Amino acid sequence: MRSRITWLVLATTSTIVVSFVVPLCLLVRTLAEDRAMAAADQEARNVAIVMAGLGDDTQLAGLLAGLDDGEDPTTTVLTVDGQQLGPGPAMTEDPDVARALGGEAFRVVRDGGGTVVLPVVVGAGTAVVRTSVDARTLHQGVPRAWTGIIGLGVLLLLVAAAVARNLGRRISEPLLEVAGTAHRLREGALEARAPVRGTEETRELARALNGLAERTTELLASERAVVGDLSHRLRTPVTALRLDAEAVADPALSDRLQEHIGVLQRTIDSIVQEARRPVREDLGPRCDAAAVVTERVGFWRVLAEDQDRTLEVTVPAGNLVVPLPGEDLRGLVDILVDNVFAHTPDRTPFAVRLTARPGDGGEVVSLTVADEGPGFQGTSRRPRRSGTTGLGLDIARRTAEAVGGTLRCLPGPGGGALVEVLLPRLDEPA
Repeated sequence: MRSRITWLVLATTSTIVVSFVVPLCLLVRTLAEDRAMAAADQEARNVAIVMAGLGDDTQLAGLLAGLDDGEDPTTTVLTVDGQQLGPGPAMTEDPDVARALGGEAFRVVRDGGGTVVLPVVVGAGTAVVRTSVDARTLHQGVPRAWTGIIGLGVLLLLVAAAVARNLGRRISEPLLEVAGTAHRLREGALEARAPVRGTEETRELARALNGLAERTTELLASERAVVGDLSHRLRTPVTALRLDAEAVADPALSDRLQEHIGVLQRTIDSIVQEARRPVREDLGPRCDAAAVVTERVGFWRVLAEDQDRTLEVTVPAGNLVVPLPGEDLRGLVDILVDNVFAHTPDRTPFAVRLTARPGDGGEVVSLTVADEGPGFQGTSRRPRRSGTTGLGLDIARRTAEAVGGTLRCLPGPGGGALVEVLLPRLDEPA
């Protein structure tokens, strides 16, 4: 916008300046020519007056010699008897002189200079006075005047450009600030607010954006509070079911009910955890996958040692930034590792590996959790462990796909299960 305003003002100003400069330059040229021709006309008339009063060509030649001081104008006289007095080209061959002999007085301006021709009637006939100025005298002072006029025009254009640039900055900077605030809101900085300044339209836009940010924050916080309250509403009936299941006399039936209630409890916990994600992380997804995986593996390592499981961990040094909030990635890792603990017997080894490798649309981060347990049942799209609904893997899949990633369930290298999550890698720091 700033450049467009500058170019618009420059185009308008240059049109106005050229409209005045060109006619002014032509006027200066015309005034200079008129001044030079007026001086030549005055000298020609003075000579004609003197010539009419003198009867001696010798005295006239002396007068012309006194006028010839080496500077313009230059006066030459053709006497009645055809004698030329004064310097200059032959008057007898000059068509202007022949025209003057017919009794016409006139002035002529050509590229090479200007000429004033006057016929003078004396007693013996008609003489002709010719006064000439060269092109330098005719346009004396014009280049200097043109330089000043054009310089003034250029100065006006520079001033207009400076004013236009300042005006464009005053208009565009508040708009850029509003746009920057919108980008910050999009990235999750819900506390960002646009400064209310600039033109009235820009101030109104900033106020509208700030109002939208306030309303968005209120709605998201309210939604999280309402959904988060589900945990309190659902835990009570689940607890009642668990107590009722323990009171069942048939041990086999009681175990099955306890297993189903456990699945239901984990499902509720996953849904509540999904609903309680911080609003800011929802809108600003970015974290270091290496740091998050290292942290969660450290958490689960204690349980692995308690169950005598062999845990192999491969996490490269350095940052592997992915477009996920840290809380989401922690939940995803917990779902994958918890699947191993919940659905494989004790002493079953498993491995967690995090690597970076080229993908179809650029570099990706690969997170794999592999175990040597019984593997998956069901389809490849909706795999599940025995006795479960597969809801945890569905949540993990949705988490990955929400940022352009994928989740695949494959047979493990040792005959068990392998879950691979591919996430886009970001070059930006977390």
